[in-house]
Amino acid sequence: MKWMIPTSLAMTAMFGAATAGAQISGAQIDAAAGKVEAKVITWRRDIHQHPELSNRETRTSKLVADHLKKLGLTVRTGIGRTGVTAVLKGGKPGPVIALRADMDALPVSEQVDVPFKSTVTTEYLGKKVGVMHACGHDSHVANLMGVAEMLVGMKQELPGTVLFIFQPAEEGAPEGEEGGASLMIKEGVFNEVKPEAVFGLHVTSTLNTGVLGYRSGPFMAASDAFRIEVQGRQSHGSRPWSGVDPIVAASQIVIGLQTIVSRQIDISQLPAVVTIGKFDGGVRHNIIPDSVDMRGTLRTFDKGMRADIMKRIDKTATSIAASSGAQAKVTFSPGNNPVVMNNPQLTQKALPSLKRVAGDDKVVTLPLITGSEDFAYYADLIPSLFFYVGVTPPGQDANAAPSNHSPLFYIDEPSIAFATRALASVAVDYLQGAK
Repeated sequence: MKWMIPTSLAMTAMFGAATAGAQISGAQIDAAAGKVEAKVITWRRDIHQHPELSNRETRTSKLVADHLKKLGLTVRTGIGRTGVTAVLKGGKPGPVIALRADMDALPVSEQVDVPFKSTVTTEYLGKKVGVMHACGHDSHVANLMGVAEMLVGMKQELPGTVLFIFQPAEEGAPEGEEGGASLMIKEGVFNEVKPEAVFGLHVTSTLNTGVLGYRSGPFMAASDAFRIEVQGRQSHGSRPWSGVDPIVAASQIVIGLQTIVSRQIDISQLPAVVTIGKFDGGVRHNIIPDSVDMRGTLRTFDKGMRADIMKRIDKTATSIAASSGAQAKVTFSPGNNPVVMNNPQLTQKALPSLKRVAGDDKVVTLPLITGSEDFAYYADLIPSLFFYVGVTPPGQDANAAPSNHSPLFYIDEPSIAFATRALASVAVDYLQGAK
């Protein structure tokens, strides 16, 4: 059941008490952000130097929980495995909102030469890997810790209630585990307080520091991971006719899958992507193996198109395999991300806040993003806004900057304080019913 954002008339009535008398000004928000800036950068550096993979964010969650408790907030830990939430009740009546940050890092070995570079290693899928905050979640956590401190400092003048959500496993839970936003919701993240709006942000190297990006409506793609197992019959590499070669069949499947988007789907309406990212088969140059295992991802922006392409992936794989005497089994993983939908009314309401922080010319409308985000689960339940914050230093070509998930991903530190101001401004202005 989706919760509806109040109409403008209902909002006017709801915010009547909150808007009476003095309000928290933009200058006050900026000053409060300035006071916490050094702390936010220190937290971010600390988290960056001690990254933790999905569902393993124990140190990070303790750092967060300890800070929130010191602020005098009601804190809940252990939700969604390592998630942390806190509730702030303002001194005036008003609406309830939620602010979310994700905490997990990635199995990436850092190549950025900074004093707080990650040297952490761990085992992932049976391999020793480096661990790095290559997607900027360290910044997200520090931002929200800073916003929490800012809003606590404004508590008496602040209308309404704020639920702070520090979420694990945005990058996806380890195989065989649940995690992320869907598990937070399943375990009752909204049971204590039910927000009418949820806000979140994500840093991106595709924009320069000082630039904010957004899109109303569909914003980030639904993501569906899938596996294709191709079963053949093992034989000697010199006598392929004596068996069934699953490598050849699987290779034909990879090519065949590309025709789904390029030739079978009307992509003039909305884009879609089908990618095979893992292809595993065989152990020796002269042995045709029994089987090949492939893993891939599907990205879509429409539920009907998503369902159609899923059927086409299955038909394409099984039919091509059968044509050579092999068999193919297609399995879509559970717990995939829906489309991130930015509520149009909420987006328009927040735009003045974003423009006050960045300036009219530095708030840009972004194209559809084929990357995915499990913030989508919150947006699927509650009117939400998710926006991007640029982190590539001014003067550098953001289009050429190492992308999120790269071992060279770099955050320009002035962007961290900028992101804190932006999120705090959106929250306070919404609570105060700013027009």
